[in-house]
Amino acid sequence: MKKILRIGALLAFSGSVMAYQPPASSSNTRIPEKIMTPDRVKTRIGELKFHDGMPLEETRTKIFDHLDFLRGVETFLNFIPAASIEAMRLGLKDLGVDEYNKVVVFDDLMDSKPLFLTGNTDTVYASAVLDLQRNGPTIVEIPPNAGPGTVNDAFFRFVVDMGAPGPDHKKGGTYLILPPDYDGPLKPTDNGMEITAKKDTRISIDVGGKPAKVWIAQSRSYTNWLILRGFLVDGKPDAASKMWRTGLKIYPLKDAKNPRKMVYINASKKSFNTIHANNFEFYEELHTVLQKEPVDFIDPELRGLAAAIGIAKDKPFAPDERMKKILTDAVAVGNATARSISLRPRDPNAYLFKGKQWYTGFVGGDYRWLDTHGKNGRNLDARILFFYSATVNTPAMALQIPGVGSNYAFATTDRNGQILYGEKNYKLTIPAKVPAKDFWSVVVYDPQTRSELQTSQPYPSKNNKRDKLIYNEDGSVTLYYGPKAPEGKEANWTQTVPGKAWFVLFRLYGPLQPWFDKSWQLNDFEEVK
Repeated sequence: MKKILRIGALLAFSGSVMAYQPPASSSNTRIPEKIMTPDRVKTRIGELKFHDGMPLEETRTKIFDHLDFLRGVETFLNFIPAASIEAMRLGLKDLGVDEYNKVVVFDDLMDSKPLFLTGNTDTVYASAVLDLQRNGPTIVEIPPNAGPGTVNDAFFRFVVDMGAPGPDHKKGGTYLILPPDYDGPLKPTDNGMEITAKKDTRISIDVGGKPAKVWIAQSRSYTNWLILRGFLVDGKPDAASKMWRTGLKIYPLKDAKNPRKMVYINASKKSFNTIHANNFEFYEELHTVLQKEPVDFIDPELRGLAAAIGIAKDKPFAPDERMKKILTDAVAVGNATARSISLRPRDPNAYLFKGKQWYTGFVGGDYRWLDTHGKNGRNLDARILFFYSATVNTPAMALQIPGVGSNYAFATTDRNGQILYGEKNYKLTIPAKVPAKDFWSVVVYDPQTRSELQTSQPYPSKNNKRDKLIYNEDGSVTLYYGPKAPEGKEANWTQTVPGKAWFVLFRLYGPLQPWFDKSWQLNDFEEVK
């Protein structure tokens, strides 16, 4: 006991000594330097002060402010998917989508008026929000010939594909989406693309008093986003628009005998916002999500992260002035971090072609963002990269099945790694024989909103099926970008805005093998002086 007291007294008196070395005659163990804390420690947040390892009040205050800041930043970065779905719900609600029977259809395609993360100008979108808490198990009827369609939950996790990559394989059919707390006799069917290509996995259930074959999926959340795409026919959207307006039906299973009449809302040429906040309001949007959804729709680690800054289920979010100031700073840094990861990635695995600037939005090729099949856990930066600038999470985007689904490539810089400036002129030469079974397109976006760039051109894009492009003799096509069209090249020109930056997404619908094996590659943007 006397030995223990003597060691304690010596350690308490050690001050800034890095390691305690007992006298040679002592039998006490030497204290390793690596477990000691000096009285003064210089760090990136300033000097930290201790007395024999005990933090002084000034340091204690600084550290807890910093800890709240760190958790505020991490909450922003980790909950971008949840806030994005909430923003989508609110944006569609502003258009009138407030009941199960109301669907938005972009009858005349998506132009640059809405604020919508990297939406395309090339397919006819149909979109709805499923409220499984209010309506319970919900039926979605898909018409034949539907393009890629997906249901994502309130954390932008995959629930089920429909249409081209779905188990109906463009033949149409009936889907039943179960809420997270459903505990009845129905169970999810096997909806995988490869299995359903070989056999019919539907089961027969009673729908409105009649037997019906359905595919079943169960969501982990109450709020779910349905997004469907219809392809152009002869470069026009009319057929796809009609397909949605006559064939898409949504109704609760319990109301199947007498569902409400469907209401289709044309969203083309309308301004609305579906993008989450990048300021303090982000945390308020997240708080709304956590109140709506069941507790276990996210894991305890994420719940604990949000709770650490005062965002918890069944509790008001009411930060004091100190905390609000810290979180306002945290969201600014979080936003800057997400922008850097998404628009100027440092991960070499993101880049598609050696020595070129094009990169994928699906780093790692896993829709769950698992690195090396989960061996290295979840690739958090890959998830941030995708969801800060894009929507729709489906295995079809990551699978390499020639002719099926879609693939995307980002370009935010020119061949020299310089930002694309709206006041400068650029060209992009796309090689001949683009490996896309259905079509390819290049859409220009605003880095501020990650939405279509707003110019005098309502559709800031070029599409090989919709646009009458001028091709080069070798079959390649050179596209031009800048404030004014080069003479004689108007058909291949997309307008940019002086003083604004811009970036593009190259899309391939029905990507073919040369895209996957990289025997066909894109060229970089070149500045034209």
